[in-house]
Parts: sequence; C-alpha cells; structure tokens
Amino acid sequence: MFNLLVKSSPWNEGRDTFWHSRVFEYTDTEIRTQFTINGMPNYQDLIKHPVLFLEETDRNRQQSGRVGRITHVRESGGDVIALEYYFDAAIPPIPQGDIIRLATLLGIPSTRWGPASISRTHWAVKNIDLFHLLLTQRSVSSRTPSLFNLPAAQEVDRDLLSAMMPFAGFNETWLAIQRVAAENGMRAGRADNIWEHHEIILDIVSLIDRSAIVICDCSGRNANVFYEIGIAHAFGKEVILITQHADDIPFDLAHLRNIRYLNNGEGIERLIVDLNARISTLRATI
Repeated sequence: MFNLLVKSSPWNEGRDTFWHSRVFEYTDTEIRTQFTINGMPNYQDLIKHPVLFLEETDRNRQQSGRVGRITHVRESGGDVIALEYYFDAAIPPIPQGDIIRLATLLGIPSTRWGPASISRTHWAVKNIDLFHLLLTQRSVSSRTPSLFNLPAAQEVDRDLLSAMMPFAGFNETWLAIQRVAAENGMRAGRADNIWEHHEIILDIVSLIDRSAIVICDCSGRNANVFYEIGIAHAFGKEVILITQHADDIPFDLAHLRNIRYLNNGEGIERLIVDLNARISTLRATI
C-alpha cells in the first residue's frame, strides 16, 4: 500500500500544504472506505504507508518523483491541510519519464495521451507494494554506456554544480557561474579544473554524474557542449540551458526553457540574477 501525492508545483521538502477535497481521487472505493472514519480521511492510518511525491507533468522542464513519508497532517480549516514529511535519502529521485513508463504498474490510470492522474493535483491510495515495484523494475541500471564506466549506484552531491561550456572566450560567464554557485551554497566544477582520469571524457562524465545541477552554455553551438547536454539529460540531471543567441538552441532542445544573456557587463549581471532565481528553486527540490 502507498500514497500517491501529485502537486502542481515543486514540493517544499519538509513542510507543505495540500487540499482536503483532493484526497482519495483516483482511489478504489474499497480502499477509500478502509481509510475513512465518520466520512473523513483517517490521516493517522494513511501516513503509516510510504508516499510517492510527484509534480503535475510539465514537458518544458525535467522533473523527478521522490519517495518518502508523511509524519504529520494538520487540518488548517477550510479545504487546506498542512503536511510535514521527508524524502527517503536512500532512494534517489525517480525521473518523471520512469514514472510514466511504470504508470500502469503503479496503478496510475492512463488515457491515449498518457497517465491522466499525473496531470491533476490529488492524493490517491494504491494497494501496491511500492518498494518491491521500484526494486524489481529499476534494479537493472539503464546507465550502462559502452564508452565509459559508471559506479553501480549513482551518488549525487547536492552541493555540486557543474558547467558545460566552451573554454575560450567565456571567462566572464564562468566567473558568473562560480559566483552564483557560491551564493547558493554550492561548488562549481568544470572539466578543465579536475583531473581524475587519464581521458578527459571520463572526467566530464564523472562530473556530470555527481552533479545535482548542470549548467550548459549553448552559445556558439559547441559540439562538445551538446554531447554533454545529452549525457546530462540521460542521467536525469536538472539541466539549465543558457545562451547568448536564441538561434544557438537546436530544434531538439527548443521546447526547453533557457536563459539568454548578453556578453557584456550588464548582461552578465542579468545572467547572475536569472541563474540565482532558477537555482534557488531547484535547491528546494533536490
């Protein structure tokens, strides 16, 4: 048995609000009856079961689900309920793509356009062993490239931000990224300031694999940067695209939001502001 909570905005790890009227949507009548007392949800029994926290699907950005527990539910009057909860640190974020792939097994109803209930804020209860499902369906790593080796378990450093960008002519941009990282309590890494392997591609892949956030500068349509964007997306990373020219964003990435900046003093300062806003939002969910 597990609780499925879907919200229209990112989860604020630790405390958040939800809506009483959305509890038991997409839940079988038998289960609903089991967890109802005097016509009201029995939150004390509900929170004995694990929770899969999701966001409503937004194809314009990368999203991940988290597994955790609700520790307390407080009714605040009206339709609002206050939640206290935590994410299980032993279970890494689950890319939304994996959630959609496993939707049927998770008991998430689908339409011809995809899982219907991931497009609506609600609290459902599913009579499914969440941990067994995740263990059996995600135990075989999809991170098995032939050109480089990766550790069996992905170990993400939530304080590490990496930059994938051309080296020549981008010093001010790199300084701005380092400044933004420091202002958000993070360290900034770039392939030219680490040397852990004999081949630079292994250093790049390792850096991306460990990073919580990856900033990729598409300016100049650098082929290496596009290759690194593909790796970061494949690893399920939070990727921030930046560029000096809108035309440098290729068609396959044009549907993703990006930050555009001018390569001058005022433009770099604006880039710092925009990156700070995006990173602070991501830090609350990583």
